[in-house]
Amino acid sequence: MTVTADEATDAEAGQVDWLHIAREIADDLATDAVGREQAGKAPLDEVARLRESGLLALLTPVEYGGGGADWRTACTAVRTVAAADAAIGHLLGSHYFLSFSARFLAGPTRAARVERESTAGQWCWGGGIGSHEPPLILTPAAGGYLLSGHQRYATGVGVADRLLVRAAEYGTGEPVAVLVDPGRPGVVSGGGDTFGQRLAAGGGVEFDSVQVAADDVLGSLSPDEGDLSPFTSLAVPTSRLVSVQFLLGVAEGLLAEIREYGRGMRSPWQPLSPHPWPDGPAQDPYALTLYGELTVVSRAASALADQAVDALLHGLAQGEDLHDEECAEITVLASVAETAAARAAQEVATRALDVIGAEAASSRHGLDRFWRNARTHTLREPVAHRLREVGDYYLNGAHPPFTLPA
Repeated sequence: MTVTADEATDAEAGQVDWLHIAREIADDLATDAVGREQAGKAPLDEVARLRESGLLALLTPVEYGGGGADWRTACTAVRTVAAADAAIGHLLGSHYFLSFSARFLAGPTRAARVERESTAGQWCWGGGIGSHEPPLILTPAAGGYLLSGHQRYATGVGVADRLLVRAAEYGTGEPVAVLVDPGRPGVVSGGGDTFGQRLAAGGGVEFDSVQVAADDVLGSLSPDEGDLSPFTSLAVPTSRLVSVQFLLGVAEGLLAEIREYGRGMRSPWQPLSPHPWPDGPAQDPYALTLYGELTVVSRAASALADQAVDALLHGLAQGEDLHDEECAEITVLASVAETAAARAAQEVATRALDVIGAEAASSRHGLDRFWRNARTHTLREPVAHRLREVGDYYLNGAHPPFTLPA
């Protein structure tokens, strides 16, 4: 739903409980998460639920018809939804980052125009401006540009109302962010075939001389030092923290499901113990130790995430007064948080199933989806690169490069 004038006034007064709305959406998604994930259909209904709830416009300023919330609220919403349905949480997080990117990359007037149009049209944003993607080619033409080329992977291509993609200007090679209407002639998207993130509507997309208005070229993505302001460079830690919330959602979602399963079943380790415990998994020392270990891993990553979100909010509040060193520190904190969250998600997704034992392998439970979703994501965003950046910063004072995720 689009936020009405009365609701916008409530939002301004802090009366719209966005986290309650996110929890309601998560509870709704959780009821049939296994069946929908196994069916693997395009998440048109799921996006419709997000649109109707108003969550898509959560970050848009109240004066433009949005919710007027901050990134702390957006991060919590992503994490809440991801715990119930990781792919939809990822879709929502990508939408937040991509739709917010106009503020980083475009001037205030253009950014305001884009956000107004996005809210009025209830757009769901998809695409990707990752540095690793071979850039599309943007060629000058009458009335604007023509966009051509193939992007190997973009989030939400099957359901998005707008795509934000990376392109290189013909002749200069300058990398820029381009806003594209996927309904235009020449845009052809293909479905993904990954073993995880099946409902993120991701896949490759072909652009065959697609018309782009000059005003839809939002700004430069040049990684060259000095080309981008420190405020623009906050796009990097912002995108990293979206990744963090997705990963923590996966870890917390699986721990919650395992807890519910484990309370009502016989411990898989009890027959092996020379001293059986009478009360099942609730008193199983192996299960209790495992729960304890995984809770520590998950909560430690959560604490690092909170610290990084605090730093990001401080940086965003400074705007163009932000200094390079402050931006570098924020980026490093986000990389630390992403590394911890990736490790937590993979460890929880691998080890938590031991509490259930062989029964966890049954497809009817769908517990494998947590591991598949986490592993698919971490393959696209390997922590080795984040660790190198963190080490180079703390040892040599080197500022992290302007590298955006998939």
